[in-house]
Parts: sequence; structure tokens; C-alpha cells
Amino acid sequence: MASRKEDIRTCAARQFRKKGYQATSMRSIAEEVGIKAASIYNHIDSKQGLLQELLLGVAHLFTEGMQTITGMPLNAEEKLEKLIALHVRLTVEHTDAISLIASEWMHLESPAREQFIEFRNDYELEFKKILDFGKQQGILRDLDTEIMLFSLLSTLRWLYSWYSRNRHYDLQKLEVQMTSCLINGVKN
Repeated sequence: MASRKEDIRTCAARQFRKKGYQATSMRSIAEEVGIKAASIYNHIDSKQGLLQELLLGVAHLFTEGMQTITGMPLNAEEKLEKLIALHVRLTVEHTDAISLIASEWMHLESPAREQFIEFRNDYELEFKKILDFGKQQGILRDLDTEIMLFSLLSTLRWLYSWYSRNRHYDLQKLEVQMTSCLINGVKN
């Protein structure tokens, strides 16, 4: 059974996705969770704190996943397959929180905003290294790395939009389909 704090986080992520951070009130979160507006602060510090927990939480999950994958003795194609699977799995498990990466991160206040940007930049740098490694190995096409990164991440970052309307889709099938589509676009 989820804790009250986890219920509040889940509800906040859903409301931030549907209405946006600015338009979501603590009162509406409290009402949906079934508690009084004043008592919500017994469980969380602030609306900004919720946004920070959600965004930095998913950024941390991506960072941990990237570190695990880059540490594996795999070729670039295999690492890319694992990265795509990571994105698919995290999107399925945290659809609402993942959606905030695309639209709500700019509402983070300092220093959380800078921390989020650092997580994102580090992640993208490691992703580029895998793509460059794949080109050096002759596994991936000799395309501009920035364009490949942009294409892959754009698709993966917006997967939540499709998945939020298709939650019945099987995780393993989605991983296979996404991996096949994306890998075949960059593979030699």
C-alpha cells in the first residue's frame, strides 16, 4: 500500500501533466488525494518541493540506468538497445513524472534547476559517447551525432504522450517495437 506522501506525489505528477505546474493548486491535489488542503503540508513541504522530487527523481533514475549500461562490456548497438529499453521501462513505470521532463522542468527554482540541467547534460554526453563509439565500430551509420541524439531522444522523451493513451500496451512488446524502429534508423 502506498504511503500518503507517495499518493500526493503520484497525484501531483498527474495534475502537473494534465494542467501544468502553474495551474495546479495544492488544494486540488489535496482534494484528489482525499485530505484537507491545510493537512497536505504535514506530508510535503511545498508545490515546488513536489516538482523537484518528481523531476530530480526521474533524472536520477536515468542517470543510474546510464551508469549501469555504460559500465557493461557491450558493443554500442547493445548499449543503445539497453538505453531504449531503459527509456521505455521508465516511461511505462513513471508516465506522469516523465512527462514533466519535456514541459515543466523550467519551473524548477535554483539550485534544483541547475542540478536538473546538469543531470540532463551529463546524460546526453554519455548518450553521444555511445553513438560515437558505434560509428567508430562501424555498427552505426556515419550520421551527425547531434542529429542522431536529437532524433532518438525526441522520440523517447515524447513516448509518454503516446503511452498515456495506450497504457494497455505490453511493456516487452513496446521495448521490442521501439528498439527495432530506432536502432534500424541509425544502424549500418
